[in-house]
Amino acid sequence: MSVLVLLLSVSAACCLGFGFVLQQNAAQQAPLSDFLSFRLLLDLMRVPRWLGGLGLMVAGMVLGAIALGKGEISLVEPLLATNLLFALALSRYQTEQPLGRQGWAGLLLLAGGVSAFIVAGQPRGGSAVTDPLRHWVIIGAMVGGAMVLTTYAKRSRLSWGPVLLALAAGLLYGVQDALTRVSGTRFSDGGFAELFTGWQPYGVVACGVTGLILVQSAFETAPLRMSLPALTAAEPLAGILCGVGFLGDRLHTDTGALAWEAVGLAAVVAGIVLLGAHPAMPCGTPEAEPSARDLQRR
Repeated sequence: MSVLVLLLSVSAACCLGFGFVLQQNAAQQAPLSDFLSFRLLLDLMRVPRWLGGLGLMVAGMVLGAIALGKGEISLVEPLLATNLLFALALSRYQTEQPLGRQGWAGLLLLAGGVSAFIVAGQPRGGSAVTDPLRHWVIIGAMVGGAMVLTTYAKRSRLSWGPVLLALAAGLLYGVQDALTRVSGTRFSDGGFAELFTGWQPYGVVACGVTGLILVQSAFETAPLRMSLPALTAAEPLAGILCGVGFLGDRLHTDTGALAWEAVGLAAVVAGIVLLGAHPAMPCGTPEAEPSARDLQRR
């Protein structure tokens, strides 16, 4: 594993984790009439805390993009999933909740699962698939799954809706990571002329903006502990699928390696669920804080 890729990925995870907490603190004060609307982003832009969280999120995405340009997506994605550790650290500081057995168990499962998957799979680069049909089938499946989840989320806005929206956003962010990798390759091959003659950079923007609306709508309607675990679990799974499916990433596929890879991914998901449900994860913001609607009226 490249030390530079490791440092970039963990730094990106740190920025993303802190950014998600700050965004959720602000988004849950936004009016519910903005649910799944671009107006939600316009409303939240008036809140300094949300802008700070957005800035950290963008910084995390930039660092993640650099990591993706230097390493395999199947290696970077599990490392980015550790953003939940940093989100928990900030939430724990805000709530002053002890880590406890649940927190330590989630931490060990997440860290151990990431390590097991990387050691067993040993992700390495290969020749990207040139058949565009395969690209579109995998990307179409991810985007189609996100659309189905969003449709069902509208029907259960305040029950399972936030979880479904976070899952949908995670799928889109996984596709965005894959397209970022392709865009970086095109830029390396031919500069800006080669980059902007392809559809991939525009797909990165579309997935990013749509995913942002879905995430903020999930943050708006439920505590962080409901939405962030689903988002954190879905993104690396979608990214690894794209990496192996058409980016040419290769993993060890013997029986023992596949078993450990499955165990590692299962441990990652279990750790994410435990950490996401930890009492330190914020369930609300004090009522004394002004809402985004109040700030808009002012």
